[in-house]
Amino acid sequence: MNMRPLILLTNDDGIDSDGILALTRMMMPLGDVVVFAPDGPRSGQSNAITVTQPIRFNKIQEREGLVRYSCNGTPTDCVKLALNEVLDRKPDVLVSGINHGLNSAINVIYSGTMGAVFEGCENDILALGFSIDDHSQHPNFSYFEPFVTRIVREALDRKLPYGVCLNVNAPRGEIKGVKVARQTRGYWTKEFERRSDPRGGFYFWMTGFFHNEEPEASDSDEWALREGYVSVVPTRIDMTAYDQMENIRSWKL
Repeated sequence: MNMRPLILLTNDDGIDSDGILALTRMMMPLGDVVVFAPDGPRSGQSNAITVTQPIRFNKIQEREGLVRYSCNGTPTDCVKLALNEVLDRKPDVLVSGINHGLNSAINVIYSGTMGAVFEGCENDILALGFSIDDHSQHPNFSYFEPFVTRIVREALDRKLPYGVCLNVNAPRGEIKGVKVARQTRGYWTKEFERRSDPRGGFYFWMTGFFHNEEPEASDSDEWALREGYVSVVPTRIDMTAYDQMENIRSWKL
């Protein structure tokens, strides 16, 4: 008797965000879904883990084909707890998102959405992260939905090698199609705004602007998104710069 695929869902916007609720609805026809997500927003947490305070989680819903857990930890904590304390078998796929806001270019290293994906990938689980170019509380996922479902179906059928996961981003509004792309080279600048408090002190609020170092490149994720395509970036968790190993060996170390 063939079991339905086991799908683990998480995010960094919180258990009740529109993104993970939409993703849950999209994934339920594909298999049995376990949602294990933070109890509130955890954006920018990357692969952070909680080591200085207790972590707790609660089952908040259970019905046929769906179980949902809320956790006071980070997205990576959620994946670790789901794998070690809740699930009785390895998930067939881990899906993180849908994030309210893009995780393209260098944002991939800051993203709690992708941090959870990397944790799944490290554990040899097929893992994908989905994000959309919309920071509002109630984004419109209708254009993105068929692409999310198709990409997850294809990933389940085709698989990925150990250490490779997918970072999938979508533009807001109508979508022309899908482009397999590479991560755009760029960086953040003017990242903080200095403000004054009522007592005459000052504090900083993170703002920032993304500087695209290759705006004319037509094979990058930022280009694909700007042109109205979903970008799919195969991403590795092994960050070794293999092409530089011989160079470093030649140094007088």
